[in-house]
Amino acid sequence: MAEGALKHSPADIAVSVTGVAGPEPDDEGNPVGLVCIAAARRGYETLALTRRFKSKDRGEIRCNAAEQALNLA
Repeated sequence: MAEGALKHSPADIAVSVTGVAGPEPDDEGNPVGLVCIAAARRGYETLALTRRFKSKDRGEIRCNAAEQALNLA
């Protein structure tokens, strides 16, 4: 997603976040707290990571994911 956003934008960096914030696992059975984050920058290798946050609180998962995304960028 980050690479696609970068490709279709005049920006030099793009960040993407996807995952399961809850309150229930997704239709494929992925657990609450599973989040994938990527950062793409023109001229550099895309960075990606997967996190499994232990919290079951949707707001806390979203805040943690945003913090991780900004750190990756």
